[in-house]
Amino acid sequence: MMNDPLFYVVAAACLAVLGILVLGISNFGKGTLEAAKKSNRMMKLRIVAQFIAVVLLLLFVWLRSGG
Repeated sequence: MMNDPLFYVVAAACLAVLGILVLGISNFGKGTLEAAKKSNRMMKLRIVAQFIAVVLLLLFVWLRSGG
């Protein structure tokens, strides 16, 4: 499983979601309108990235189960 390239793609997608989440949350505490707008954009981007990560994860599981 660790030699599978799709595993690394899924792991990278999950790490991207985590990174976007951390960046979005870090802007919450700044208290400015610009920071709030940036945080909102980051959270919207996180939802898209999370959807892609879930689809890739389901594809990985399906392909490895003999799908």
